[in-house]
Amino acid sequence: MDNNDILRRLRYILDMGDDAMMDIYAKGGEPVSRSEVSDWLKPEDHEQYDIVIDENLATFLNGLIVHHRGKKNGQTPIAETVLDNNMILRKLKIAFNFKSHEIVHLIKKGGQEITESELSAFFRNPKHPKYVALNDQYLRKFLKGFQLQRKGQRLWEEKQKKGS
Repeated sequence: MDNNDILRRLRYILDMGDDAMMDIYAKGGEPVSRSEVSDWLKPEDHEQYDIVIDENLATFLNGLIVHHRGKKNGQTPIAETVLDNNMILRKLKIAFNFKSHEIVHLIKKGGQEITESELSAFFRNPKHPKYVALNDQYLRKFLKGFQLQRKGQRLWEEKQKKGS
């Protein structure tokens, strides 16, 4: 998956506008402009489309961590210059305080079978002999499951507000 697609999906899943995204980037330590956000979210064939480099996506994910969990030791995390799917999943796990069984559930909800032991291989140190690189399919299914869960949660909350 490319970084632009991941950013688009997270924006949709989290139901964020430009201002919220700019705030998340600022919390990640790198303020961005509305036009930058807009250009990253445009379709690939648009003339103003701009590629989200790994460091930009890492900044956004770090901002999500700070937004949901607070700063670790009061410091803003430094964005990685190289990002892979394993790191993206790890950052989302930290940001939303997901437990392993919750991630397994989301991946299954997205349409892919996985066990907790298979999942644990994605979170190992890359030098570990049992480390497995997370392929795009698993990340895509995780994001799809996360989207389905959040959509269901929002519908339930809206129903509760109407009933109140």
